[in-house]
Amino acid sequence: MAASRWSTAHAQPVSLRRRGPVLECAILDAALEQLSTVGWNGLTMEGVAAGAQTGKAAVYRRWPSKEDLVADALEAGLPQLDEAPDCGSLREDLYQLCRAVRDAMYSRSGFALRAVLHECDSGSAERFHGLIVRGVIEPSSGLFREVVRRGMERGDVRPDATGDLIFDVIPAMMMYRSKVCGSEWGDTDIAEMIDHVMVPLLRSRAD
Repeated sequence: MAASRWSTAHAQPVSLRRRGPVLECAILDAALEQLSTVGWNGLTMEGVAAGAQTGKAAVYRRWPSKEDLVADALEAGLPQLDEAPDCGSLREDLYQLCRAVRDAMYSRSGFALRAVLHECDSGSAERFHGLIVRGVIEPSSGLFREVVRRGMERGDVRPDATGDLIFDVIPAMMMYRSKVCGSEWGDTDIAEMIDHVMVPLLRSRAD
């Protein structure tokens, strides 16, 4: 009987109380999970607390509002696009960069970001504008500009292909086809966009 009681006691999981950065990371992770699965409208502080296996009070002590929590969760979890591909050709560089952007869009953080962009009201969206510009728009635009700059140096890109609208084409197409048309942007779709839209748009007139 004693042995049976000992076995039962040791079979029960031990609950470890998390504090500080460990608990904060768990809460931010739970917020991203909620955003990516139930969206902005479905996210609740109670649901995040349950996902992080903590009490609601622990969430509210750190983040007094849903907007505060989501802003920090997105900033901590946004996918990083750190380096432009350098494969030796404009076409291949654009193709590989678009694949990386596609993978970021369909990551958990990417789904979370799109939930915020498409579901929250204009007042809440204003809160995230600076974060999205700093964390998504400026880094990705910088990488596209780097690819085009190298293409100019090789003579693959016409020298006047510097307008802001040119660098909006790929993200605009990818977001439109993803949101409105339900496209998942397979590798073939990306290749067709590069071959039929971007390369002709950027090609040097001497080609």
